[in-house]
Amino acid sequence: MNIEIFVQTSLYFLALINPASKVFILSSMRPTFSKDELLKVSLKSSFIALAILLILSAVGHFILKTIFRVEIYSLAVAGGVVLFIIGLSAVRNGRFYEQSLQRSTDDISIVPLAAPLIAGPGTITAAISFSSAHGVGITIISLTAAVIMNFFIMLSSIWIGKTLERFQVFGPLIRITGLIVAAVAVQMVLTGIQDWLLQTLQSGKV
Repeated sequence: MNIEIFVQTSLYFLALINPASKVFILSSMRPTFSKDELLKVSLKSSFIALAILLILSAVGHFILKTIFRVEIYSLAVAGGVVLFIIGLSAVRNGRFYEQSLQRSTDDISIVPLAAPLIAGPGTITAAISFSSAHGVGITIISLTAAVIMNFFIMLSSIWIGKTLERFQVFGPLIRITGLIVAAVAVQMVLTGIQDWLLQTLQSGKV
């Protein structure tokens, strides 16, 4: 296994998972989660999200091509659009989630934490695309590493949130993170369009 590719891919998946959005959600819950509650919700959401990502990285390309007859570049464009909307919402509204989100470890561990905030459109698209291009093995290892890193960041979310609030940078960082998410989404769309053009030109349809 190429260590450099593994590190780069793990960090890319981690960027798509966007640990900051989980920190902002968990640290803004009222009343504040206890250590046991935080461990429970972090572990449950990480396990469910990882299962979704690993399954899709292994069979997602087959499902798309065989059953739905959807190309990877189409998924990249669609995933980029959805991810852009999420990032734009954070930039405009200062949050990655709906204001009506209720305080319940059972509720938020699956939605929105596991999906769509960990196993979101960007991460799913990247997992399927990378698996198709570089193999399932390296994709599974990189995804697992990224989710584990995100898990430990989630465990520190309350401490991180209090520190950010103390320095009054909580709101600005949400918007900056949203801008980065939107930029990643635009890159996904552009890459999808580029792949479509290349495949179209190679097939002689243009």
